[in-house]
Order: sequence, then C-alpha cells, then structure tokens
Amino acid sequence: MDRPPVAVVTGAARGIGAATVHTLAAGGWRVVAVDLCHDDPALDYPLGTREQLAAVAAPYEGAVVDVPGDVRNPEDLTAAVELARERFGGLDAAVAAAAVMTGGRPLWETGTADWAPMFDIGVHGMANLARAAIPAMLAAPEPRTGRFIGIASSAGHHGMWHLSGYNAAKHAVVGLIKGLAHDLRGTGITASAVSPGSTRTALLTETARLYDLADVDEFAAHQLVDRILEPEEVAATVAWLCTPESAAVTGSVVHADGGFLP
Repeated sequence: MDRPPVAVVTGAARGIGAATVHTLAAGGWRVVAVDLCHDDPALDYPLGTREQLAAVAAPYEGAVVDVPGDVRNPEDLTAAVELARERFGGLDAAVAAAAVMTGGRPLWETGTADWAPMFDIGVHGMANLARAAIPAMLAAPEPRTGRFIGIASSAGHHGMWHLSGYNAAKHAVVGLIKGLAHDLRGTGITASAVSPGSTRTALLTETARLYDLADVDEFAAHQLVDRILEPEEVAATVAWLCTPESAAVTGSVVHADGGFLP
C-alpha cells in the first residue's frame, strides 16, 4: 500500500472513541472522526460536543478530520466514508464506538422508549457504519486487509443490575459482529468486537449515577486488575485489531476488560 492506512471512527469526541483516534493517528493513520456533537433529548446526561471533537483532531495537522454526524443517519456515515476515500485515498478500517446508556430501573418498569436510544445508536448505528464502510473496503483489490471493529462491553456477556436494556444492546452488538464476520468470509476483511470492562468514560460516570455511587472507582472491585481501565488501554486493543497483523481474529470478541467479575 503506497499511502498511510485510513480509518473512520464513530463516537470520536470522547472516551474510547477519542482514545482510538489518538492511538491510530499517533501510529501514522489518517482518520475521519465522527460524533453527534449535540445532546439528545431522550438522554438525561450530556453527550460529546463539537469542541471536544475538534480538540481530538487538532494535534494532527490534517491527518485527522473531525466531522459532525449522526450514526442513526446512514447518509452521514456514507459521507464520512466518501470523505475518507477522497481526502486520504481509501478506507482500511472502521471502528464503531458510538454508544449511549439508559437504565436504573428493573425491566418491567421500562418501555420501548427507554431502550430505543441504546439500540438506535449502539446497534443500528453500528450496522449503518458497516453498510457504508464494507462496500468501500470490498472495492479494494485483493489481497484485502479491511477491518471492522465494534465496541461491545462486559455487559454483552454478563447480566447487570437495572441495566437489562444495555445488556440486550451489547449482546446485540456481539451478535452483529459474529454475523458480519460470516458475511465477510473469504473477502480478507474481518469483523471483531472489543468488550471493555469498567473504563474511565462518560458512560461509566452515568453508570455510577444510576447506581447512586459517589465515585466511578467503586467499580474497581469488579475487575481483577483492582482498578478502573483507562480509555487508552482499550484503544490499544482496538488499534491492533485495525492492523493487517490481526488477520487471524474475526467473528470473535477480545475481552479488554481488566478481568471483569460480574
């Protein structure tokens, strides 16, 4: 390949998405960084801002392009993929990190509206990115090394108290990735998921609020490392999965979870 590798990353304004952009860019990648960049009335906590997304791109002098976009809108993701191809010459990886959380009540006290943001953004949004990114990667000549990575969660493998909707959404992410990997059989393109444990992000802050905890570090007792993970630690795993060297991993989940204990 006679150009730097290129990725599209959603949920890029903060947390694991932002850390992934930083890790890839520091490793010589070109990145289109996408985030909603405004709050959602269906959620009672703030989302990433336009300023935060711009700050992620700022250190890299054009190697990272920050693009406001809604993963629920397929046209926004098609435009992000086309920008990657036009600006940087192709697409080698897509990372679906956009996700939100609702919860705090038992299942029978929730309704469809409570669950909708998690599925619309974290599951349907991931599928929308795949629909936009996979055809661009399939357009590359063989042998291909395209990569699609979805951010799942330990909640995609364990039950969580008063988070049945989040459990369901993250289980759906794992299923989506496994099915996509089969669809990609023989193409040279892989699909994998990364399941973080409790990581120092806005989502973990929201979880602590739902559980009425004073500090996110109280979650450390649920991990064998006896501490909260940093986003950069998860991003390191994501970035490796973006590389050609990860070719043996597809249809699989990498548990970057600090030894999570439910």
